[in-house]
Amino acid sequence: MSEARSALSSAPAAPAFFRHREVGGSELITNMVGQHAFLSKSDFEAYRRGQLDPTHEQYGELVKKNFFRDQANIVDLGGRLQRKRSFLGYGPNLHIMVVTLRCNETCVYCHASRAGLEEVGKDMSEEDAEKVVDLILQTTNPYVTIEFQGGEPLVNYPVVQHIIEYALEQNKAAGKQLEFSLITNLSLMDEEKMNYLLDHKVQICTSVDGPRDIHNKQRILNTGDAWELATTWIERINREYVARGLDPEVYHVEALITSTRALVERPKEVVDTYVDLGCRALFLRPVDPFGFASKTQKLIGYEVDEFLEYYRSAVDYMLELNFQGVQILERYAAIFLTKILTGDDPNFLDIRNPCGAGIGQLAYNYDGRVFVCDEGRMVSHMGDDFFEIGVAGESSYESVVTHDTVKACTMASNLDSIPGCNTCAYNPYCGTCPVYNYSTQGSLHGRMPESRWCAVHMGIQDYLFEKLRENDPKVMAVFDKWVHVRERDFYLHDGAEEAAAGAEA
Repeated sequence: MSEARSALSSAPAAPAFFRHREVGGSELITNMVGQHAFLSKSDFEAYRRGQLDPTHEQYGELVKKNFFRDQANIVDLGGRLQRKRSFLGYGPNLHIMVVTLRCNETCVYCHASRAGLEEVGKDMSEEDAEKVVDLILQTTNPYVTIEFQGGEPLVNYPVVQHIIEYALEQNKAAGKQLEFSLITNLSLMDEEKMNYLLDHKVQICTSVDGPRDIHNKQRILNTGDAWELATTWIERINREYVARGLDPEVYHVEALITSTRALVERPKEVVDTYVDLGCRALFLRPVDPFGFASKTQKLIGYEVDEFLEYYRSAVDYMLELNFQGVQILERYAAIFLTKILTGDDPNFLDIRNPCGAGIGQLAYNYDGRVFVCDEGRMVSHMGDDFFEIGVAGESSYESVVTHDTVKACTMASNLDSIPGCNTCAYNPYCGTCPVYNYSTQGSLHGRMPESRWCAVHMGIQDYLFEKLRENDPKVMAVFDKWVHVRERDFYLHDGAEEAAAGAEA
């Protein structure tokens, strides 16, 4: 060991492991568990050299946050790391069932490579559905969410009903904490379906692509007005939640948006649309390179800088609305802020280290084929079955979750082994998607300097840390609300309790 290094390691102020990044003229430092601090340029130089004076006003903060080697609380660090990585001990909890590829809307960015209503052989059968449910309930995770997707899942509504009833019955033996969610464009909704879904505690989620003119242009429905049907049913279902005595701040239709070129030019209108619909959250997602979207990028895509300008403008406006008492949050911000401010991981599978492919979620095609995730299924519909890992009814649960492709995705999404990610200050909060890397760069192992995924997430975190550095009390109060999660027990089916209740009856 060199004399200088030896002297540093024995100094009382010797730095513990840290990463750093310039944010707003200051140096942001983070450690392996996501604790962070801002230092001036001169103070950062003193810190990294092990020369920060113990009388410095931030010295106590840095001690508390484990930024000094000899004063780090190993028990505290171990507990924080265990909490952040607790998801690794569970297994897949999100199970996406594509009950049909058929859809009555034609979306310019369709990631699912939908099929027309007239096509045959694109629906999941009851027999295959039961095989999929049987596989799902073998998961080692005590919490299970079955998410119905398509196409438009209400095209195959009888099988959706069959899955719900079959899963509830089988779960009496499995004893899982079971939830259902439905991703639908709402155009085929009616009173009977709505009441059935709410009676069976199915969470309903739809898509609203901003103002009416853009929504109808991007989500083409030949048999009616897509915007009118979606917004009418959002309002009707939300009224029904209230009629059933549920808190509308917690229970309401969730809506997703896909930010195309037309939308990034109108950030305030996007936010106002969601607020007017009574939506409490807005997820400003960029276009993904899957399905039809891979072929229409030149028409609907944009540069990363354009998206980040849109994102900043929209979230700035959302903050202003919150200052006025209007409750609306941005999902990306809430996910990252939860990791930054609380030390917990909300287990959003796309932004996780490692990602959820095969170990946090599984996706099931209409024909029973199993994929590491829904994006992997989308790649299959583009002609590449690399991410297929089994067939329901033929493959064992063990063979699915220990498939070589699952292992490869897990290793490829471990940020500590990815050049660039391993030294990035945002490592404790971020995640990468090997399917995205495979689709855009030809390898599970992404080249981060060339990755739009990385640029978008880094830009969002730059924005959030700029706000945290400014430490405006009004902004911090909003951020505290955005990371506060209220339980939604209405959607929960407890298999053990329902089995006991059935036995008593």
